[in-house]
Amino acid sequence: MSGHHTWIRSLHDLGLAAWFGGSLMGAVGLNGAAKDIGGTDETGARIASSGWAKWTPVNAAALGAHLFGGGGLLAANAHRVATQQGVAASTTAKTVITAAALAATAYARTLGKKIELASSPDPQDAEKAERHPIDTTKARRQLAYAQWAVPALTGCLVILNALHGEQQRPKEQLHGMWRRARSATPFLP
Repeated sequence: MSGHHTWIRSLHDLGLAAWFGGSLMGAVGLNGAAKDIGGTDETGARIASSGWAKWTPVNAAALGAHLFGGGGLLAANAHRVATQQGVAASTTAKTVITAAALAATAYARTLGKKIELASSPDPQDAEKAERHPIDTTKARRQLAYAQWAVPALTGCLVILNALHGEQQRPKEQLHGMWRRARSATPFLP
């Protein structure tokens, strides 16, 4: 990678850190506290929903920063993706896992909103919930899985980010580009 891309890398890394850390803290701390303090499933759901609603704008900013930074890093490293053996595969894996983490995040938020409506004491929310009834027991179980999938997937992204850092070492770049050239021309020693 030629030149410095400190801002792009910082957006990428800080966005991923907030996404991973926020989802893990929410799954462990916020949901656990809501369950302990809430007393009933409905009260616990309202407490958790309130916390997740406050986190949503920060999480959206983190996702935006991560995706913008990731796009910038991909553009800055396009030559390595094309020429260094192993970089295209790890970049593809990172893209697929990012898409899965985004899907899990969106699914968790959708389920959370449905549970929030179903457990709300507000008559307008109750009316909305009646128009779109859900099985809250099933939705809570799915939400628990989705909320744990997000830190698991973003944790994988942290690991792939470390791999990308290792692949950027000069020795790795030279070795990877040599292997790529040898595979393209099998008659070289």
